Amino acid sequence: MYFAIFVAVLALQRLSELWLARRNAIWIQSQGGYEVGAEHYKWMVLMHIGWFVAMVGEYVFLKPELPALWSVWLGVFLLAQIGRYVVIATLGKFWNTRIFVIPGAPKVEQGIYRYVKHPNYWIVRIEIFVAPMIFGLFITAILFSILNYAVLQIRIKTEEEALKMMN
Repeated sequence: MYFAIFVAVLALQRLSELWLARRNAIWIQSQGGYEVGAEHYKWMVLMHIGWFVAMVGEYVFLKPELPALWSVWLGVFLLAQIGRYVVIATLGKFWNTRIFVIPGAPKVEQGIYRYVKHPNYWIVRIEIFVAPMIFGLFITAILFSILNYAVLQIRIKTEEEALKMMN
């Protein structure tokens, strides 16, 4: 039951973030912004959907026992959620799941961005690994950490190039 609640809350969180991203995209485009890197976005979305499916599949079919360190994993996951909302609050209307460029807009360098480059991607790396670990879903944690790493290599390179366009 706890697993179902966890996955449902996580899915609702992600859906609400997609709604926020869409709202922010409309604002960004109204400011003359445009998207870059759209060609890889579908792969990122598919990887995240696959992550949810894999967690559910591994849980249902392998029926793992709750690991002894589940509470530690949950604590790390909750800390990552705090980080997620710090990132969203820091970027405000500029936060998005897609990469947008607004010509002439200043690069965000306050808050967590003063100390960490691409903090949201570090948080996602943590979540992709830790969320399945809470429930002993080792295969999903390892496999999707590797897939996420591959997607982020493309994503971060694209975002770095986009940031250069803004200055």
